[in-house]
Amino acid sequence: MQIELKNLVKTYTSADGLSKVTAVNDISLEIPSNTIFGIIGKSGAGKSSLVRLISMMEKPDSGEVYYDGQRVDNLPENELVLKRRRIGMIFQNFNLFSSRSAGENIAYPMEICGVPKEKINKRVDELLEIVELSDRKNARISTLSGGQKQRIAIARALANNPDILFCDEATSALDPQTTSSILNLIRKIQSRMNLTVVMITHQMEVVRDACSKVAVISDGKVVEQGSVSDIFINPKNEVTRDFISHIASVSQNQISKKDDANVSFTLTSEKDPEMIRWSQEGGEYELSFPSNQQGEPVLSTIAKKFDVEFNIRAAGVQKLTDTTVGKMIVDFGGSQIKEALDYLKEKQIIVKKAGE
Repeated sequence: MQIELKNLVKTYTSADGLSKVTAVNDISLEIPSNTIFGIIGKSGAGKSSLVRLISMMEKPDSGEVYYDGQRVDNLPENELVLKRRRIGMIFQNFNLFSSRSAGENIAYPMEICGVPKEKINKRVDELLEIVELSDRKNARISTLSGGQKQRIAIARALANNPDILFCDEATSALDPQTTSSILNLIRKIQSRMNLTVVMITHQMEVVRDACSKVAVISDGKVVEQGSVSDIFINPKNEVTRDFISHIASVSQNQISKKDDANVSFTLTSEKDPEMIRWSQEGGEYELSFPSNQQGEPVLSTIAKKFDVEFNIRAAGVQKLTDTTVGKMIVDFGGSQIKEALDYLKEKQIIVKKAGE
């Protein structure tokens, strides 16, 4: 299902009634059908307020929400209830009933919709198989791990065959390994069921690993949007650059190593290093290589064509959902640096001063 937002505005009054905060400020977006779309922002950016408007949990002060070309924000209450049943929601804190078993939690949305019991039982078994927890049907919620609870929450969200699945910080309470398994599950479900998935998050890793398109929210506005690969290769807004630099940074969880030549270097992860830096000095330019340029010897070429020399300070590959982005931090010397950089840009390589 395609979602279109036109000029959405939502303002809230403070608890003391003395001031107003515009949480959503004239946002327009198109969310394609059958895709995983990320909405990322820092705490207080307005992303959760936005998803409440998109999911029809609240009405906007102004603006319009469309599902497959039909306006839905102004529907009568009885029609609104029916539309909401075609929406699945996953939350950070699972929101499961502790008094019910895993299977009974999944059954609940179908029960309140009046689905016959035999159909409920069949659907519960199907969903437990999809989330790989068939053996936990009768388990009490208190006996499940965090990852298992989220899998049950996902199964419950899918109970009524929704057209749209909203994931509101669905992995924020999980460790990295469990987060990866949940994102893999969501990708599998989206592909299998042709769902439109909207992921609300403050974690750029989630966008990188799950989404194909993304909108960056700051102060209630969309400051940047596009394909995930374009955003990672050439982020234009400072907020976006900050998110990307955070996950590409080698300043946290670094592991000191020495190679065969006894040269010290650091990396972000032994299993999947995103950026290896073997020199902590220099690094004036950052180069981003799209996947079709990662095998080309462009630095050697410019050294031959122009009066330049180069020194690679760091390099790595960022794995996205459906592609990769190569990164280098480089210093250049010589009399034709500008001509060399222009040549790189002609080859569709993004060239920026480091830190910009």
